[in-house]
Amino acid sequence: MKKCEKGTPGYLEYKLKAEILRTIIYFMLVAAVYFLGYSQTGSNKNLLTVAAIVGCLPACTALVGVITRLPHRSVKPELAAEVEEKCPHLYLLFELVVTSTEKIMPIDAIVISGDKVFGYTSDTKVDLDYAAKHIKNILVQNHFQNVSVKLMNQYKGFLARAEGLENIAAVEKEDRKAHEMKVANVIMNISL
Repeated sequence: MKKCEKGTPGYLEYKLKAEILRTIIYFMLVAAVYFLGYSQTGSNKNLLTVAAIVGCLPACTALVGVITRLPHRSVKPELAAEVEEKCPHLYLLFELVVTSTEKIMPIDAIVISGDKVFGYTSDTKVDLDYAAKHIKNILVQNHFQNVSVKLMNQYKGFLARAEGLENIAAVEKEDRKAHEMKVANVIMNISL
């Protein structure tokens, strides 16, 4: 299993596989501790049973991670390749599942150019205005006052805007990667 970083193509599938593997290992350890205690004493009434019960807590936490990631799939490699090809000067993020206290919002791709953040989601159930306002509010709370956030669910429109930002970034040739990376890190912190 090849390791993927958050914000890169293939991250959601990698993280789901890792969570499933971790969950299986945790539950196998719990079962092994329980059966070891039972085989030693011939009864449930032993200290290893208590240890197995307490061991269920991290196992169930890992299971929650699997359940939350299960409905979200990785972006198509063609989409990621096309965006990467057309936007070499922009900071790119892929496969984010942005969370708020009320909603979970999958975003397929985000391009960041200076103080502009444009995102694309293929999920038609995502409330684009709510998601954009949520990301903007989090950025403002983290001292990025002038950042504008726009999300779309039409791929061609997103790609056209991204190409426009790419043309501007290629002409300006300002080095804003450090600023863009800070903005990207804030967005990734509110994502699964």
